[in-house]
Amino acid sequence: MHCRTNCLMRTRLDKEQGPGVLPHVRTERAKTVSLVLGSGGARGLAHIGVIRWLTENGYQIASISGASIGALVGGIYATDKLDLYAHWVTALERKHVLRLLDPTISGPGLFKGERIISVLRELIGDYVIEELPIAFTAVATDLVSREEVWLREGKLFDAIRASIATPLVFTPFKHGGRRLLDGALVNPVPISPTLGDATDLTVVVDLSGPAQTAHLHHGKRRLVEDNGYRAKIAKFIDGLQPARRAKEPRHGLLDVAFLSIEAMQDTISQLRLAGNSADVMIDIPRNACGFFEFWRAEELIALGRERAEKAFVKQVERATRS
Repeated sequence: MHCRTNCLMRTRLDKEQGPGVLPHVRTERAKTVSLVLGSGGARGLAHIGVIRWLTENGYQIASISGASIGALVGGIYATDKLDLYAHWVTALERKHVLRLLDPTISGPGLFKGERIISVLRELIGDYVIEELPIAFTAVATDLVSREEVWLREGKLFDAIRASIATPLVFTPFKHGGRRLLDGALVNPVPISPTLGDATDLTVVVDLSGPAQTAHLHHGKRRLVEDNGYRAKIAKFIDGLQPARRAKEPRHGLLDVAFLSIEAMQDTISQLRLAGNSADVMIDIPRNACGFFEFWRAEELIALGRERAEKAFVKQVERATRS
C-alpha cells in the first residue's frame, strides 16, 4: 500500500537546514516513489528538473508511468542516461529542433517521427523494457478500439514512439498488430498503472497546471536558417504556440485543432486525478512554453526543479499542521 500524506508528517520544517533540501528526506531509509509523468510537449523537459530534485533529496524512484513526453523522459531516466539526454537537449537550438522533424508527403500526420527516435536510439542505446532496473509503463491509445494501452515490454523506443504519436503531428505507430497514438488522448497523467505499486509515495507531474502570468525568459531562440523548407516548418511550429500570441490571436485550423486537443486532455486529467489522488502533485504551468520549444530546455529544467521543491514544502507544511 502507498504511504499517503502521513509519510510526510514525521518531521517539521527546520529553518536551520540549507535551502533546496527538505529535512523529511533525511531518514535512515530512502523513501520509494512511484513517479507519474504527464504529457505536454516541450513542457515535459520540466520532468528532468523534477527527477533531479527527487534524487538529490534522497528519494528512490522505483516506478515510472508516463504519457507522451512523460514516457520519453521517464524511459530515458530508467536507462540511467538522463544526464546524457539533458546535456544533448540543452544544447539544442531552434534550427536543430527543425532538423529532427521528418515531414510526410501524405499520411495521417505531418511528421513521421522516425528521425527523432533514430537520433535518440543512437544517443541512448537500444533497451528492452523488461530488463530496465526501474518498473516502466508507457501509455498509448489504440486508434481502432480507442482503448488505453500499457506498454511494459518490448523495445523501449518503440513504446516511446507509440506514446508520443500526437494526432495531426506524428503518424500513428504500428506496434504489436495495433496502430497506436499518443497516450494523452485517454490518460494524459497516467496514475493508474502505479496503483499496485508497493512504494511510499506517488508523485504526479501535471504539465497542464494553472497558467502563469509571467512567461519564462526566451533563452536560446535563434533565427532559422534561410531555407524555404525549414521556414515552412518553422511557420507551422509558430502556429502551435498559442501562449505566445497577441492578446487577440487569429486562430487558424491547426491552432483550433491543437487547442481543442489540449482542452480535452485537461478535462480527462481532472477526472482521472479526482478518482486517483496523489501524495504529491507538481503542477507545471500550461503556458510555460510552446509545444515544440525544446530549445528552451535549460529554463524548463530549472522550472521543474523549482516546482518540485515548492510542492514538497507545501505538502510538509500541510502535514505538520494536521
